[in-house]
Amino acid sequence: MAAARVRVRVAPRAREDAVLGWQGETLRVRVRAAAERGQANDAVCRLLAKALDLPPSAVSIGGGATSRTKTLIVDGVSSEELRAKIRGSSAR
Repeated sequence: MAAARVRVRVAPRAREDAVLGWQGETLRVRVRAAAERGQANDAVCRLLAKALDLPPSAVSIGGGATSRTKTLIVDGVSSEELRAKIRGSSAR
């Protein structure tokens, strides 16, 4: 089964959870959760899973857990499928 790696730039403590779109090779997202005790990381994984219509367990942090720029691993989709699904969605 395919697994994609995606670089994500996170803005925690936002007004709403939202996938903003691609900026080059980086996916920009906003989450309401604070960057404390992994809350923002969990929120980012749930948001991306919802945008891709995958179970939350399919998305995990692959690197940068304490940074605003993270690498996520998404099981069940290829990199191309991931880009196409995000490009075509307005996940909020």
